[in-house]
Amino acid sequence: MSHDPTVNAGDIARLAGVGRAAVSNWRRRHDDFPQPVGGTANQPLFSLPQIESWLRRYGKSYQVSLGDRVWQRLKAAGDLRLGELVAQAGVLLTDRHTPTSEGLGGRLDGELAGLVTELAERHEPLTAYEFLCERYLEAHSRQLSVTRDDVAELMVRLVRAEGGTLLDPACGVGTLLLALDRTPRPGGEAPRRPAKVLGQELSETSAAITAARLRLRGLDAEIEAGDAMRADAFPGVRADAVVCDPPFNERAWGYEELTGDPRWEYGLPPRGEPELAWVQHCLTHVKPGGPVAILMPPAAASRKAGRRIRANLLRAGALRAVVALPGADLWLLRRPKPGERPPSEVLILDAAGDLELVEPAWRAYLEERSDQTVRIIDLLADEVDMTPARHQRRDDVGKAFAEVRDRFLAASAAPPDLKVLEQPLDQPAITLGDLIKEGLVTMIQAPAKMVADGGDVPVLTADDVLSGSPPSGSAAAQQGLVTLRAGDVVASYSSVRVIAEGGAALGPHLTLYRVDGRRLDPDFLAGYLRAAGGRATTGSSRFDVRRTRLPRLPLKEQKAYGEAFRQLAVLEDAIRETSTLGHTLIRLGLDGLADGHLHPADGLTP
Repeated sequence: MSHDPTVNAGDIARLAGVGRAAVSNWRRRHDDFPQPVGGTANQPLFSLPQIESWLRRYGKSYQVSLGDRVWQRLKAAGDLRLGELVAQAGVLLTDRHTPTSEGLGGRLDGELAGLVTELAERHEPLTAYEFLCERYLEAHSRQLSVTRDDVAELMVRLVRAEGGTLLDPACGVGTLLLALDRTPRPGGEAPRRPAKVLGQELSETSAAITAARLRLRGLDAEIEAGDAMRADAFPGVRADAVVCDPPFNERAWGYEELTGDPRWEYGLPPRGEPELAWVQHCLTHVKPGGPVAILMPPAAASRKAGRRIRANLLRAGALRAVVALPGADLWLLRRPKPGERPPSEVLILDAAGDLELVEPAWRAYLEERSDQTVRIIDLLADEVDMTPARHQRRDDVGKAFAEVRDRFLAASAAPPDLKVLEQPLDQPAITLGDLIKEGLVTMIQAPAKMVADGGDVPVLTADDVLSGSPPSGSAAAQQGLVTLRAGDVVASYSSVRVIAEGGAALGPHLTLYRVDGRRLDPDFLAGYLRAAGGRATTGSSRFDVRRTRLPRLPLKEQKAYGEAFRQLAVLEDAIRETSTLGHTLIRLGLDGLADGHLHPADGLTP
């Protein structure tokens, strides 16, 4: 493996100011494009000097910024040391060698330290370090679990730790604690920071990175490395608020060693319920009346093993809300004050489709005017199943049922009025190949090995052709893209469509037939292509589309055939749509009748 600084496809795209698809095309089309020097088949790494040489040779403009130079120099040390070096850069920029950084293996070497210092002088230390952290998180996106920014900001807003102490006992690379600087107060005011920020993280590298990111923002931060379950860094400390995104499904969390731990105020967490250990750890570290916002796996709201602890949390008034978010549930808790009367209801909300629902619903709950609560006594009498989908209000079922029913009825289409002949017509015929030779049809295909993996150009895909949907793909602008026009006939392996509106690009594995509209009707051609393709699927021989036979007819008669073919295509789309709507209608009808939002129209009085 080369010892030069290396770059991946995304790095090359940034250097050259192009999309990743362009880099993929260069690799395919140019035999002299540098070969990978490391990485994997899916994530190859290339020598930076070789890439620079190739870009210069082909006259492609590029710019390697100082930040990129520093990053590539960090990466050259090897993937295993990358996080350690980023952490050491943070120690250098904060000029603080703390216990958090003692396990990082020393400081940066002179050359690299000089580059990091130069970058900080040119762009300010915080900007420089965040650039390196962003690249690190991007390079290790599969190994590092990072809370979504919008979820992190929501959690910080909900606990409102302004002016107090905020703790994150599983802080990772600091995403939740960094949300403090991104979360404006109502009215657009700048956020008021906590007086103190505390954090603990199992990884020494991540802990050091978090400490540097917070200190460069001027926050009074104490970040410790270590296992919060087995070696709590803050014994006896009670913060004003706690936020936490703990590791999910971690079986080796210390069940055997911690059986008699005083933190289990609400019950010993089962071996397979480590998240309930984190919940109680967080409650131990918050003051009476203080809030806790913790992300939980959705199954934690209903698993039988955790039923007793959920019940105890509800009885004590500690668990106040369970909110479904994308990919996880958010539990909002409050450490009960001595002698405080627990609430009689808990907020259960499904906000997976819209995070903006959460704060208004939480305010309404706190002000005792919420209509999205569930009585705690009802939960305790059942399985203590707090899954939001189970308790979500279904006031919209009736409206949705009526809307889908109307769409179902409107989606029907009539077949064309076709005359039945006793004997088939004997008409002179011509093949598609002959039409191509005569110039009536031009056959075009998408660029070889076209990649539609994101970009600004809409792309018609094979699935779109099959379903009759608008273009759903996208690609970066690149040489050789075929732009569709209205009246083009597009064929996939299983379907044929006439394009109603142009502008999109022809997608991979599709063939375009562009007709001379003065002599050939596109719907006429599309109909015979569909008929020939359907017959071909029943045989064993390979189907040659150029042998498709069409009758030689004047344009006026072609249009009559074309209209009949078009009506059949419309009927096919209508059948597909009514099938989908029918399944939805049945589900809504079952739900509505079962939960009382729908009622038989005749025979009974509600």
